Amino acid sequence: MHTSPASSPGAGDAGGMNVVELHQAQALAELGHQVDIATRRSSPEQEDVTDLGGGVRLLHVDGGPASDLAKSAIDAHIGQFSAGLARLEPYDLVQSHHWMSGVAALPVARRWGVAHVQSYHSVAAHPGSPLSEGEPPESDARVAGEALIARESDAIIAVSTAEARTIVERCGADPARVGVIPPGVDLRTFRPASASERRPACPWCGSRAGYVLMAARLQPLKGGDLAIRAMAELPASVRPDLVIAGDVSHDFADYRDEVEALIDTLGIRSHVHFVGAQSREQLAALMRHSQALLVPSHSETFGLVALEGAASGVPVLASSTGGLREVVVHEETGYLLPDRDPARWGRHLSGLLANEPLRARMGVIARVHARRFAWHDIGVRLGDAYERIAAAHRA
Repeated sequence: MHTSPASSPGAGDAGGMNVVELHQAQALAELGHQVDIATRRSSPEQEDVTDLGGGVRLLHVDGGPASDLAKSAIDAHIGQFSAGLARLEPYDLVQSHHWMSGVAALPVARRWGVAHVQSYHSVAAHPGSPLSEGEPPESDARVAGEALIARESDAIIAVSTAEARTIVERCGADPARVGVIPPGVDLRTFRPASASERRPACPWCGSRAGYVLMAARLQPLKGGDLAIRAMAELPASVRPDLVIAGDVSHDFADYRDEVEALIDTLGIRSHVHFVGAQSREQLAALMRHSQALLVPSHSETFGLVALEGAASGVPVLASSTGGLREVVVHEETGYLLPDRDPARWGRHLSGLLANEPLRARMGVIARVHARRFAWHDIGVRLGDAYERIAAAHRA
């Protein structure tokens, strides 16, 4: 409901969830299913139905004003979005992504007499909790809404074992109705640089000296400030550039100013480059030519960008938290760092940058690891789960 799979990840509140929705739909369609993705209309120019090809359609459903809204303002229109969904023809099964969509779609699925499947992609921490517990709820309704859909949905598909535990313990879901199917990765788009590919000059850095990449929305949860502090730990003589791909979320408009001030305080202005949201192809090119990928999030239920980095043959330095522990294999495909000490991050990054054979070895193993998450295989698992859930609901 709050973002469209047609939006570029890193723009506004769009992120890994949008990528997962679209690729899940395409993987299911390739297996013979017909899939419609319903999202909130955010512009009057959006068509009611857009054919995405191959058996997948994108439906724009009215739910409040047809304009971009901050995530924190969208849940006020859940009832309108639910009414818009109810005007569609019934489906065989409904899967909701994120809590607002679930609260809107659950009563519609009940009215149609079909199974409702919920996926969260993130679970809010209780108000006042540290960011390590999850993202802050954007509205007072979120915590209660997440608990409601955990109790009432026919099945829950978590993106990681870590998220499954949170849904059971924090939201009260019946463990018997919770399964884990991780996101996949597009192994054709996200691939290592070939031996014949010369690293292009960084268009923002102006040199071929190399750069480190962070790809995430600019908000406190993603930890861009830690990435900047870690870069400042490296001696200027060997410090690469840091490229940050992602835009500011509506609800965190001041965060960009905070990190800009931090950059000036640390005196590394010439080494940090904000490049905004990138298309999938642009991001893939940035990844495969980077020296390392930083994922300094306070918490992640999965961490799709870390998997995309692995598929690109790039070592990943990530926080040892949540689903990232299921994506990054410590000391094989990168490093999982146990705290938010910039000096520790700087030491690991410095050692990695100084050891090209180690980077190459980690990149090769990372690509092998990523092949376990091919979208075709994930689609088969998801389709089988749908069949079981729908059959159990009919019974």
